[in-house]
Amino acid sequence: MRSLEGFSGKSGDMLERTNHPTDKTDSGAGPLSAGLSDPALLVARILVGYIFLLGGWGKLTGLAGFAAYLEGHGLPAGYPLAVLGAGVEFLSGLCLILGIATRYAALAAIAFTLVATGIAHRFWEFDEAARRGQTINFNKNMAIVGGLLALAVAGPGRFSIDRLTGRKT
Repeated sequence: MRSLEGFSGKSGDMLERTNHPTDKTDSGAGPLSAGLSDPALLVARILVGYIFLLGGWGKLTGLAGFAAYLEGHGLPAGYPLAVLGAGVEFLSGLCLILGIATRYAALAAIAFTLVATGIAHRFWEFDEAARRGQTINFNKNMAIVGGLLALAVAGPGRFSIDRLTGRKT
């Protein structure tokens, strides 16, 4: 297999970035990011994770209400779906904040957000008065998905349990 400069791996393996003598920063992004990527990833994980932790906790402590909400939106088996949704939301938020399986937590949170947005923020079904708020919520959720995608790609950074335990996710 032909080698790619700056990457290592065997055929069939995922390629992993290796340090290259010309890299000036940990991310290779330039002098503005030198030394800032790990603190920035920590702040990003905390801010994004908190939304999911708080929302998931509210749903876990009010499962009957969340199940009724889901059934009111036409979903069958509201209670099992409420348990699943609330659990995914809460656990992905906790994992993001702590930096545990960050990439997988970000992907789970993306799936949760896309499903929740499709259920709750169907702005095209609302009248003009409600459409504006629903459009804002829809677009906000898509922005959150963008942040989660960035965390899924970047990983947890140095300030994480994954890094402390030496586990790669």
